[in-house]
Amino acid sequence: MTPPDTNLYLVGFMGTGKSTVGRQVARQLGFRFLDSDHEIERAQGQPVAKIFAEVGEAHFRALERGFIENGHPADRCIVACGGGLVVPPGMLELLRSRGVVVCLHAPIETILKRTMHTSHRPLLQVDNREQRLRELYAQREEIYRRTGTMVLTDRRPLREIAGHVLRVYRLEAAHFKK
Repeated sequence: MTPPDTNLYLVGFMGTGKSTVGRQVARQLGFRFLDSDHEIERAQGQPVAKIFAEVGEAHFRALERGFIENGHPADRCIVACGGGLVVPPGMLELLRSRGVVVCLHAPIETILKRTMHTSHRPLLQVDNREQRLRELYAQREEIYRRTGTMVLTDRRPLREIAGHVLRVYRLEAAHFKK
């Protein structure tokens, strides 16, 4: 595989723009765009929220791992990873072994605005969504910071964010060794 064909994995907290930015970058590179949550939903025939409700978060995390290990092409893909995908031990290393990892980041206040009125996020199906978001953010922030390059998605136009991600990707893909 030549470096320009290396997969790109976008990680980060929910509401940071992984799918939106991923689609844009995929168009610019001529790569296939995949959203890990949507691919798991398609394969399982049910929404993520139902998977969480029926078999639990641990089973869902195992499905995410299976998707990363065997559920998508080994090159020319941009994958928007679910917000918790990098949390289980070993997942960040697995992603790094398969491609370039870039973390999208936004302040908690922006994430609150972007996610407060969505109904498809299973971890937010609680009475106090803001408190739950703040708790999850606090638990995961250190993990996201360890992923590598972080790109801020707050108060920036999509084309600027996508351009930044592309520059990081090209630099890191040129040195990627499988």
